[in-house]
Amino acid sequence: MSTAKKFAGQTFIYGLSTIASRVLTFFLTPVYTRNYATAAYGVVTTMYSYVSMTNALLSFGMETTFFRYLNKHPDKKQKVYNNAFASVFVVTVLFLLFTLPFLKQIAGFINVDHAEAMAKKGLNTTPAFGTSQADFLRYTILFMAIVILDAWCAIPFVKLRADGQPGRYSIIKLISVLVFVGFNLSFIYLLPFWIKHQLIGSVWISHWYAKGWIGYVFISELISSAVTLLCLMPQLFKIRFDFDRDMLLNMYRYSWPILIANLSYLVNENMDKVLLGKLLPGDPLLDVGTYGACSKIAVFLSIFVNAFRLGAEPFFFNHAKNKNAGQTYARIMDFFVIAVCGIFVALVANIELLKYFIKGKDHVQTLLYWQGIKVIPPLLFGYVSLGVYMNLSVWYKLSDQTKYGLYISGIGALLTIVLNVILIPRYSYMASAWISLTAYTVMMILSYIWGQKNYPIPYNLKKNLGYILVSIVFVYLSFYIFKRNIFIGNAFLLLFGGGALFLEWKNIKAIFSK
Repeated sequence: MSTAKKFAGQTFIYGLSTIASRVLTFFLTPVYTRNYATAAYGVVTTMYSYVSMTNALLSFGMETTFFRYLNKHPDKKQKVYNNAFASVFVVTVLFLLFTLPFLKQIAGFINVDHAEAMAKKGLNTTPAFGTSQADFLRYTILFMAIVILDAWCAIPFVKLRADGQPGRYSIIKLISVLVFVGFNLSFIYLLPFWIKHQLIGSVWISHWYAKGWIGYVFISELISSAVTLLCLMPQLFKIRFDFDRDMLLNMYRYSWPILIANLSYLVNENMDKVLLGKLLPGDPLLDVGTYGACSKIAVFLSIFVNAFRLGAEPFFFNHAKNKNAGQTYARIMDFFVIAVCGIFVALVANIELLKYFIKGKDHVQTLLYWQGIKVIPPLLFGYVSLGVYMNLSVWYKLSDQTKYGLYISGIGALLTIVLNVILIPRYSYMASAWISLTAYTVMMILSYIWGQKNYPIPYNLKKNLGYILVSIVFVYLSFYIFKRNIFIGNAFLLLFGGGALFLEWKNIKAIFSK
């Protein structure tokens, strides 16, 4: 049980830092929705969708590759680190060479023309502040800098995980988030207060400060990324210009299917928001802002899935050679499914409380946001499927069959793009929510089927499906039949938790007794 305890301990530390970071950024959501127009918040959603996909491109799948090659070459850890960082650095340089000459064209492609949409609707009101073409050019430049800095941080962060330093990893992540939150709050509240009360330097600040400009969110992100890079300098200074050409080429061969798989996953995660901005009639930024804000409630389940991934990936690789590795992976899956299904039920049970985190600047905008909470159940179940898929994906990473990750994620991405293009014009963001669920569920099923053929792991399929189906029934009853009644919803949560505890008591007791 020592390996299970180590896994649980590291996942707890990663989870604690991830929860703290995500909760802090989650509490910025009501700050944004109450201080920026809905369309302006749509800009935030749109820009972060693009940056997520770009981050995956620049990291080139080297995080997973790094763990795999440490496992394959335990006597060449330094060379693996050198090669991994060098590969990412080269990709970022190539990225800059190919994008800098085309900044205006890129900004024009990203731009969702809010002013044109307002005109088509026959509205003479001024478009939301910060949604012009010139603003999108500024945002594009800021995000170019952000994605480069984040890419340079990726491998040093992975090294901390590989070295078993979840504490240092978590502290740096927390510092990064605190800087981001601190500068956001300063731009939104502190500087207007400073100017209003004519404190020292207020005249200088008033010359450049523009109240209500959404770009300050992105400036805060850039400062946060720069501080993170500074915190990782001890790891960066350990890099040596001592590369192994053959190893580097082999790492590229291993990682490119992972790159495509990661990009496909991020297409599933973000392309719906991009396509909403491109395909919706009327004013798309309003719907993008509403969808983006409501999807933040699903972040709590995403937190658990990400925390699990951070702890599980190095653990799975480190214990791949153990005789009972398959049984360990199956046991982890059992408790993982119970946890994600419990969180699924809990969030839907308390949705009438959570919705107050996305209030708008006024009553009209608040109602606009609240109309979107119907996307939350399908989005949450999509995260359940995604979490199970991430757990299942261990088989193709350990067996060096990463091409299957490419196939699975590629199918999911294709479903996401095709179905969104067909259904968004008719069903708006509700289509996106259900398509997200569909894509992740298909990926989960394919991974299980192919995994059992190529790298069998004795998962308790009937038990896990039972917990998933029960959680779906409880969520359906809570949200649709009992109309989000908080007492009935939490009664279902207690019933689910009590039932799981009763059924798993022997396993839990055995773990703690050892």
